[in-house]
Amino acid sequence: MAKVTREMVEKNGINVEQLVELLVKNASAELTTFYYYTILRLNLIGLEGEGIKEIAETARIEDRNHFEALVPRIYELDGKLPGHMNDFHDISACPPAALPGDPTDITAMLTVLVEAERCAVRGYTHICNMTAGKDHRTYDLSQSILNEEIQHESWFSEFLGEGPSGHFMRRGETSPFVSKFLK
Repeated sequence: MAKVTREMVEKNGINVEQLVELLVKNASAELTTFYYYTILRLNLIGLEGEGIKEIAETARIEDRNHFEALVPRIYELDGKLPGHMNDFHDISACPPAALPGDPTDITAMLTVLVEAERCAVRGYTHICNMTAGKDHRTYDLSQSILNEEIQHESWFSEFLGEGPSGHFMRRGETSPFVSKFLK
């Protein structure tokens, strides 16, 4: 634990216990989404599915990176992860991005993907609002994750025909915003 770190965050008026709880729940959402996206990606087959597979893979890897970036901040604030994976899964900030009943229904698959991203956007927006001007490190981390989650939502919503987003698939790089926290 970084004692002065927690002290400064508390002095700036943040309820650190509440913040840590939100960070742990979002870390759970990132790791469980990584797991569920693995299953979803494996089922993206056929002409329609193959076009989405690379984007789902990028989002999957970036969600794992988000988990990896969140964990140090949780411990810096004197938090910890649950001791058992089942407990960790069950506190996820977002519902499971589980495979739809008919895995050949690409629209259902995209709906699962986009709703997972929308939940993440809401969660990180909340953390950014809570920490803005008060906890610079958590704010920067959450804003970086938020930027990537917004791009993920945009990619999947375009496939659903919700309109153009102006975002393009990244080639050859993952986690351009979060990578600085992974070094």
